Amino acid sequence: MEKIESVKDFVEKLDNAKKVNPKDLSSDQDLTIGIMNLISIEEHLMFSGAKTGKKKFYDLINDVREQRKGMMQKIIPSYEGEVWCISKHLLASSMRLFEVGTKALASGNKKDAYDLFDRSYTLYCIFWGLNMGMLNGGTDMKWVKTSNSIIEEQAEEENTTKGHMSKLKAWVKNAVNCCLE
Repeated sequence: MEKIESVKDFVEKLDNAKKVNPKDLSSDQDLTIGIMNLISIEEHLMFSGAKTGKKKFYDLINDVREQRKGMMQKIIPSYEGEVWCISKHLLASSMRLFEVGTKALASGNKKDAYDLFDRSYTLYCIFWGLNMGMLNGGTDMKWVKTSNSIIEEQAEEENTTKGHMSKLKAWVKNAVNCCLE
């Protein structure tokens, strides 16, 4: 896996992958959302097959799975250990918690919805941290020094006041930014 040396390098990598319209989400961000939905489609096909007894739903799972694998290879071209599976499950869990959060929000349970959205985003941030080489086992994070002291200062401040994951969240918020031009 190519190691990203700084936030600037990461932003440049994302910028290079942007679509023709620079105001669109970066390709990698769009791709992660697409992957989340492909995982959900695999799940729905299994449940639809089980609930209806129609094998045609099961038969489609491999086609969707192959699509998902191909898309994941664009974001995770190389990895060690079980990073591939961990990444898939982080994205799947992030999507599922988001969906449960939207249902809680629709039923008027804002407290639970906001908690679920935060948990969903935390898993999404762990996905990026893991795949950008920023996590050093478990919850211990090695911080990549950058030339952008504002991002580092904000991350340090958030890390001090809100716990170990907030540094990673601050990094993702500033580096994986869909609005960078």
